[in-house]
Amino acid sequence: MNKTRRQTLLQILNDLTVLQDLLECVKVTEEEAYENLPESIQDSEKGEVMQDAISELDDALSSIESAIESIDNAGGGLL
Repeated sequence: MNKTRRQTLLQILNDLTVLQDLLECVKVTEEEAYENLPESIQDSEKGEVMQDAISELDDALSSIESAIESIDNAGGGLL
């Protein structure tokens, strides 16, 4: 892989890392909001929707992490 393509991959890795950090902040904020709900609301439909969102955010974070690893491997260990 030439230098230009490696630089492009490095920029993509940097962008993904920024997005990963932002997504993690959203997930943590949602978890905190859920934990601060009264138990009766946690057990309601609203609480279930929040738990589903947290689970989906976890899945998205795992996908980004996998993408970062794959891109890093493709670039020969850019990170």
